[in-house]
Amino acid sequence: ASHQTMADDTEDVELDFAADEQERARRSAVIRHPLASFFHLFFRVVAIVVYLLCDWISKSFASCFVLIIALLSFDFWSVKNVTGRLLVGLRWWNQIDEDGRSLWVFEAKKASRGSNTGTEAEARIFWLGLIICPLIWTFFFFTSLFSLKIKCPVNARNPGIYEFS
Repeated sequence: ASHQTMADDTEDVELDFAADEQERARRSAVIRHPLASFFHLFFRVVAIVVYLLCDWISKSFASCFVLIIALLSFDFWSVKNVTGRLLVGLRWWNQIDEDGRSLWVFEAKKASRGSNTGTEAEARIFWLGLIICPLIWTFFFFTSLFSLKIKCPVNARNPGIYEFS
């Protein structure tokens, strides 16, 4: 009789390992948002490449500077409005309260079944791109600073223009 009771108890318990495995497989799938993943890295990497090849692209410091700033502005917009939301579920905006104070609101969506956020691979792409590229820019800053080859709009080819008598 006790054996029958145990069998009845276990019949009532339903374990659904298949749903957990499907969720894990969906979350670790390679890329669900390939276009967002591409543009998350595209603007950052192209800005770095333009900086490295600036002398070949144009002899004008101003045009290279404007191109790099434009690329990084496109990157900022895409991270804020598209890739942050799709790849890791981030959202943020500025809100003015009744007293006229500016408040920043940040939201992060938790990954859940059926959510439209990215996979683990996409999250790695997002966070590594967000961390590694500024580290590269920091490296460029210090190498320029210590090599005394700081790029500036002063006409270096004709320094006599700026001499004082």
